[in-house]
Amino acid sequence: MENVKVTDVPAGATLVDVREENEWVAGHAPQARHLPASELLARYGEIDPDETTYLICRSGGRSSQAAQWLAGNGYSVVNVTGGMGAWLEAGLPMVSEIDGTEPTVI
Repeated sequence: MENVKVTDVPAGATLVDVREENEWVAGHAPQARHLPASELLARYGEIDPDETTYLICRSGGRSSQAAQWLAGNGYSVVNVTGGMGAWLEAGLPMVSEIDGTEPTVI
């Protein structure tokens, strides 16, 4: 399993956010898909095992665990170190699911 910094996630990469619903709603990368780590065992089939998928969470812990599990099951995955906290600090684009609210990381 590979690890990359938020600034090294390629444009157009498949990015999966494994944080929980309340975290996702507060702010996430606009191109990300949401698949909470708590639902991974039930929903991992939604990820293409042959496509490189970048996993992100708040700080990199949950996404690292999810990436290790997926890699162990034959998936091509990369963990985004620093998570959405580093994403926000890097000034990368974010959106919120709450109308009129500035995106943030909780």
